[in-house]
Amino acid sequence: MRRVLVTGGAGFLGSRVTRLLADRPEVDVVFSGDLRESEVPGVVSVPVDVTDPLTLPELLLQHRIDTVVHLAAIVNPGRDVQGEFRVDVQGSANVLAACVEAEVRRLVVSSSGAAYGYHADNPDWIVETDALRGNDQFPYSRHKRMIEEMLATARIMHPGLEQVVFRIGTILGPTVHNQITALWDAKRILHIAGSDSPFVFIWVDDVAAAMVRAAVGEGPAGIYNVAGDGALTVPQIARRLGKPLLTVPAPLLTVALAIGSMLRLTEHGPEKIRFLRYRPVLRNDRLKDEFGYTPRLTSAEAFEAYVRTHPDVARERQSSLVDTSGTPRP
Repeated sequence: MRRVLVTGGAGFLGSRVTRLLADRPEVDVVFSGDLRESEVPGVVSVPVDVTDPLTLPELLLQHRIDTVVHLAAIVNPGRDVQGEFRVDVQGSANVLAACVEAEVRRLVVSSSGAAYGYHADNPDWIVETDALRGNDQFPYSRHKRMIEEMLATARIMHPGLEQVVFRIGTILGPTVHNQITALWDAKRILHIAGSDSPFVFIWVDDVAAAMVRAAVGEGPAGIYNVAGDGALTVPQIARRLGKPLLTVPAPLLTVALAIGSMLRLTEHGPEKIRFLRYRPVLRNDRLKDEFGYTPRLTSAEAFEAYVRTHPDVARERQSSLVDTSGTPRP
């Protein structure tokens, strides 16, 4: 019987993970470790601040936790880089150290495809053995790379702690609104000249299902890209939303963002050009073949589900990106 702690358990993803875990017969108890109370029936709320290294080991020992699902993170990064570092990097270090001290059996971590970085020479499809080159000028990407470096060291120093690391693509869901989905809210869809900027999407319920599978030991330890099959380019997204493209040369957008950031008209500086041009496109073969989980929705189907649950994002009802068989349209 598993005793599972989910950090960030009251959040958008965490509440789904705890709900699914609470329904699993092989799970004895589910703890939601968060500064907010869990609203999921059958889940026990415990106050957890991952930036506090002192209380975590005692909590794990007191409740005899054998599995930790670490989801606590800043999901919408902004200007507070130091605060994001405390939560994401130092918080992850504290959780990792506590797991080692309390002799936790398995640690499941939500990482990100951003750990690979946004580079012009990224492979067309990135696999788990490709280098982690998170961009130093993009704090979120740098932080994810730093976390994974810590995890890699722990796999050598503490082999008794099993790790399942999920490098997740762009998560979509019925209540999602972040810096990526904000790109689709305008009347025209920003497109950098000469770059299709493909996205891989994953529906939140698929992420939660993979997390639960890892927590209960149904999938082997390892590192897995988590994304739906296929990818969508910005022009495909614009056509689906019925919105025209705003195609801008990269040098012009760089200057505009530099000025806007300097005048505090936007949170995004010129470093975001890489984010828009060179997105890591995640291949999910290992997730399906080795971990044993196939996402229910493809990237195109996840985007369709997003449009259905966010009807205001589309100018008018357009033809679907997928046909009735679920095959993406060209």
